[in-house]
Amino acid sequence: MKIQDIRVIVTCPGRNFVTVKILTDEGLTGIGDATLNGRELAVVAYLEEHVVPCLLGRDPARIEDIWQYLYRGAYWRRGPVTMAAIAAIDTALWDIKAKAAGMPLYQLLGGASREHVLCYGHAQGTTIEETVEAVGRRREEGYRAIRAQSGIPGLPNVYGTGAFSVSTSAATDALPREEAWDTAKYLVHTPQLFAALRDAFGFDLHLLHDSHHRLTPIEAARLGKDLEPHRLFWLEDTVAAEHQEGFRLIRQHTVTPLAVGEVFNTIWDARLLIEEQLIDYIRTTAVHAGGPTALRRIMDFASVYGVRTGCHGAMDMSPVCLGANLHLDLWAPNFGIQEYSGYTDATHEVFPHSWTYGAGQLHPGDAPGHGVEIDEKLAAKYPYERAYLPVNRLADGTLWHW
Repeated sequence: MKIQDIRVIVTCPGRNFVTVKILTDEGLTGIGDATLNGRELAVVAYLEEHVVPCLLGRDPARIEDIWQYLYRGAYWRRGPVTMAAIAAIDTALWDIKAKAAGMPLYQLLGGASREHVLCYGHAQGTTIEETVEAVGRRREEGYRAIRAQSGIPGLPNVYGTGAFSVSTSAATDALPREEAWDTAKYLVHTPQLFAALRDAFGFDLHLLHDSHHRLTPIEAARLGKDLEPHRLFWLEDTVAAEHQEGFRLIRQHTVTPLAVGEVFNTIWDARLLIEEQLIDYIRTTAVHAGGPTALRRIMDFASVYGVRTGCHGAMDMSPVCLGANLHLDLWAPNFGIQEYSGYTDATHEVFPHSWTYGAGQLHPGDAPGHGVEIDEKLAAKYPYERAYLPVNRLADGTLWHW
């Protein structure tokens, strides 16, 4: 079997997605997600100008060799653009291999370690009262784990609360929206949110929270300690992801479980955190970490140190990425939880898939491959629309972490 052609497809059924489709001379095809929110066309150029010409005519079964060729062979390694491009190729090649074997990808990885994949949904509001109501609705939908976010008194709505809680779109974000932040107000308000949630729902519900990298280590330590009575499932992305050593200080002061890694691109971004057991959940995901080949390495490495998985699953990664994640989730012996924020109806139509959701659980399905396809004719009806994620500023105008 040889790689005959590789197509890069850009579509926007509610938000932008970049998909790689590999075609072989024996008729088998595979697809992979290459989406990088706000920098989609940079990945498209990297693929079309630098990756595709190097792979035509190669044996698609040599997945490991191709991964190493794209990673080591580039010399300028890592980074979100490079790794998203590698991830798309890698995911598509695993799709082809599993289809050739006539089995779902998780069987090719070694089989299932569980019956279903626990997932968490999002609930948010502009006030604590609205967030409590939103969590209640999620619980009624069947979620057993819910990420809760609330607006902060004295601040306008930011991403994760109110009107900007679900997604960005070209209609409102053709240029980056600037948001305001105040850490002192946040540190006072957030424990009040979780006190209200525990009062309303008790301790049978798993609660999660995302700080979005906005804190210093000592601020994160204080928040973690203040949240201890409310027994969070995890506290996510407390400090800037580059600051791995900062987790040492956080760990000294709180037993609240910590999660990080959605912006990590390689195992090297997480090495110290995992080796020193400074985190409890590693949140890398297939499209940003280099595909199933690399994500499985991270998961295996984490399992040695008792760190569990919690793959990022926001809707700015396509159903292709979620499908690949779910196969790894079902296999991984150290699986923890999978984020699931849902998709628009149009996205489901463009990307028909065998994975299913129900009662707070996901399953990748048993179709050969990773079980996700793309309807190219329908995708063509949703052309690319430039859109950005927001940026963040403090009250004095200082640009801050978003």
